[in-house]
Amino acid sequence: MTQGSKKSEQPVRFFDSREKYLLFVTTTDEKWSIAQRINEELDKLNPKPPALKLFDAGMGDATVLSHVLRAMHDSYPEIPFLVAAKEISIEDVRLGLEKMADRFAEHPQMVLVITNMRYAEAARLYPQKPEEQPNLKRWDIALEGTTAKHFDSQLRDLTDIVHEGWQTKPSPKTGNPLYVNPAMIVLYRQDQKFVLDSVIPAAEPFDTGYDMIICAQPYRSRTVAEKKVKTVLAPMANSLAVDGRMIVVQSTGYDPGMEIIRKIWPDETPFPTPRHDIIEALRKELGDDSDLHCCMTAEENALFKYRLHSLPEEMTNIGTSALLAAWNAAVYVAQMSDAQIDQAMLDNSYIEATREVVRRHGGLWFLNESFVVAREQ
Repeated sequence: MTQGSKKSEQPVRFFDSREKYLLFVTTTDEKWSIAQRINEELDKLNPKPPALKLFDAGMGDATVLSHVLRAMHDSYPEIPFLVAAKEISIEDVRLGLEKMADRFAEHPQMVLVITNMRYAEAARLYPQKPEEQPNLKRWDIALEGTTAKHFDSQLRDLTDIVHEGWQTKPSPKTGNPLYVNPAMIVLYRQDQKFVLDSVIPAAEPFDTGYDMIICAQPYRSRTVAEKKVKTVLAPMANSLAVDGRMIVVQSTGYDPGMEIIRKIWPDETPFPTPRHDIIEALRKELGDDSDLHCCMTAEENALFKYRLHSLPEEMTNIGTSALLAAWNAAVYVAQMSDAQIDQAMLDNSYIEATREVVRRHGGLWFLNESFVVAREQ
């Protein structure tokens, strides 16, 4: 590929590669470990009527969200939930909906909203630009029945709606997908519609604020701190209710996964904005008079590991499938482009580099970091 073609052709973004994503999710416990970190904040919430309000700023396939909703039900079994989630990928919306049938069965008083809107407007569940407001596509769907089986069949039948609402076009500046029309699906149980009347969002901007916001890996790691804050974290933080908490999770690169990356690409710096830089930029963006507070935690509480699934015997006699899973996890976490990966895989050096790191550490693990933003009284 020539230098000119690199500029004219937008590479596939790391989170748009379905094969890499699905292999990563199924061969590591990252989603579970993130959910466990988020669940630590549940007992610090102070929900107020009419509902506990949660926003997921990047639902993905809803693996993290489904784990968190189970823990929320365990902690607040009698409180109605308003759960809103941002996701622009048609495939992820489909996969996410498949995970929600048992959530509606276990927690009947739940309203689930999924939207494709931008960060600056998604939390308000309303388009930001006046010219886009008339184009908002909204579907309110009351699920019939009382069992997970009933709900599962109806959620699977939403394919045509998702395909209509989640059409995208590439950004002329970045190539990133943008919605053709803003869209949202509002789901709840028909037998709970009366009691959920004050929880179901009205067809107007939602400005009540959220008790919890999940921001797990919501941006490209190489983006500068100021842009991460301005486009994602500040709009999300400003959407917190009083006593609300936003949990931010990102990769650190201080792990064996990064050792693999450095063996192939010695000059790569995939993680240039550690949490301290992000917090500093966020404080600057919010201003000194803000009632939003960045909660610094001790190093041992801010950092948490997740691992590549493996059998003990695989680490003594490392097979090709284990090496490919480890390689995929390393390049996925480091958000390497397809062009870089394809070039690296022209010979076996990537396999040998992966084998050496995995053998030396007896497996493969990664290190995430987190911090909390809270709105004070």
